[in-house]
Amino acid sequence: MDKRHVKRLLVILILLVFMAGVAQAVEIRGVRFSDRLMVDQAELELSGVAVLKWAMLFDVYAGALYLPVGVSGQAWSNDVAKRLELSYFREIEARDFAAASDKILQDNLLPAEYQSLAKRLQTFYGFFQGVKPKDRYSITYIPAQGTELRLNEQPLGRVPGADFAAAYFGIWLGAEPISKEFRNRLLGND
Repeated sequence: MDKRHVKRLLVILILLVFMAGVAQAVEIRGVRFSDRLMVDQAELELSGVAVLKWAMLFDVYAGALYLPVGVSGQAWSNDVAKRLELSYFREIEARDFAAASDKILQDNLLPAEYQSLAKRLQTFYGFFQGVKPKDRYSITYIPAQGTELRLNEQPLGRVPGADFAAAYFGIWLGAEPISKEFRNRLLGND
């Protein structure tokens, strides 16, 4: 084989490797989510993606849930690393995040459970900023470190506790989530 053929073959191989990496991303309503990512030296894989609709009419955001490799969606509340990414289609003010989150948590938690989280919730709510279309929040729990909120990959803050993570992720993944269809798709239970 001459040098030209070897160069062509190398270019083709490089393109195939690049295309294979691109093909492993998932797209929903024009939003791309990676199939795997690293969080604090833990490899997380995509569990599921979904779009949350408001009043069954308007798309609010696309979401993706990531769990450690080999951890099923049913084990989301365990003390394991996890990430929820939400990419917005609509403008939402910061105060609306806190109000909606707090309402769901108060409805879903026993009063004593809510009270044990109240200070941390207020701290977390203080991290929120308004979003516009294409902004992306990520909520990431890292065992022994806490739950971190990021907007467009910029860290906004972190609060401690596996109990906090289980309650807060429960807004989307718990027994009475914001949307059961959204939860089921994130957990891979279409």
